[in-house]
Amino acid sequence: MFLLNSLAAYRQPLHPVDAEMLGTAGADAIERHLAQRPEHRPTPLVALPGLAAELGIGALHAKDEGHRLGLGSFKALGGAYAVARLVLEAAGETLGRALDEADLTSPAVRTVAAGMTFACATDGNHGRSVAQGAALVGARSVIFVHGGVSPARAEAIARFGAEIVRVEGTYDDSVVEAARVAAERGWIVVSDTAWEGYERIPGLVMQGYTAIMREALAELPAPPTHVFVQAGVGGIAAAIAAHLSLVLGERRPIFTVVDPARAACVFESARAGEPTKIGHGEPTVMAMLECYDPSPLAWRVLARAADAFMTVEDEVAVETMNRLARPVVGDPAVVAGESGAAGLAGLVAALRDPQARAALKLDGTSRIFVVVTEGATDPGRYAELVGLTPAEVAGPVA
Repeated sequence: MFLLNSLAAYRQPLHPVDAEMLGTAGADAIERHLAQRPEHRPTPLVALPGLAAELGIGALHAKDEGHRLGLGSFKALGGAYAVARLVLEAAGETLGRALDEADLTSPAVRTVAAGMTFACATDGNHGRSVAQGAALVGARSVIFVHGGVSPARAEAIARFGAEIVRVEGTYDDSVVEAARVAAERGWIVVSDTAWEGYERIPGLVMQGYTAIMREALAELPAPPTHVFVQAGVGGIAAAIAAHLSLVLGERRPIFTVVDPARAACVFESARAGEPTKIGHGEPTVMAMLECYDPSPLAWRVLARAADAFMTVEDEVAVETMNRLARPVVGDPAVVAGESGAAGLAGLVAALRDPQARAALKLDGTSRIFVVVTEGATDPGRYAELVGLTPAEVAGPVA
């Protein structure tokens, strides 16, 4: 399904709080954080000229977040960064002075961090980021996972010393349970979705994601004409759409938000004109995007900054994984998990739909940018979907 943005707020200025969080100042803040992490390297920007020619477009570049900070996912940028910022704020209040990223390793700050517990709900990748951030600063983490999270993903979180709590139901159920338990025990919830009265911390998580677009704009041979980004609760799509809007202004690309057809809460929000929770149906293969209740914070941005919303079927996502794993001659292979390939799958689906192709003005001159949001974070599942043995799976894994 395909829907142009017809909201009254469309392409209007962002909310001032969102503009400050997701613009140049926000990108500067995450850049300072990453500069203090010796393991950090900008992720590859992969040119795919062969696939672009096959699809009938001018250029195609993919930002490969499967190489991000050893976690294999863009989520590495959000949760860990929010944890670091919250620890510095708490330590600053305790010590009575302003602190910066360089202070994170100081004994005084680590003493404060040791008394803090961070909690979150996760489909897998966000929880690993929060757990990694807590381990880096010497804090405790408790991660809530729902029934759809595979044992491999849960084990990858536990490797950072996190306590794992299993919750019956969906991701949205685990969000509610994490917030409830954290409130009872005085823990700090680091969620990638917002709710009434809880926006600043999800805003920090989204701020972390602006590093993706800043890195890409510095390396792209020309700004993209079109961007396709997958949604989930909407955080990464909102962060990238906002940053492009604020940095490029009238030169911003046409921005399309891609939802799994079986978990299309952001698409349905666009159809309704307001954040809309949807019913739980058949699980989608795009497990990291299986969310049924959008983040109101992300929606506030997307209502103003996204040009179109669409859904993509599971089989197109799996097809796209395979096209990246077995590339056109001359293109490099890219390891993209089922959710990681969703943005590019949206492009593939849009090019096959005459209405979408015309509405988005996709043609042989279009320069497309997509984000491969994760690599093979569940190697067994990835190998199954692309027809490989686990030993044959290349690239970073959990």
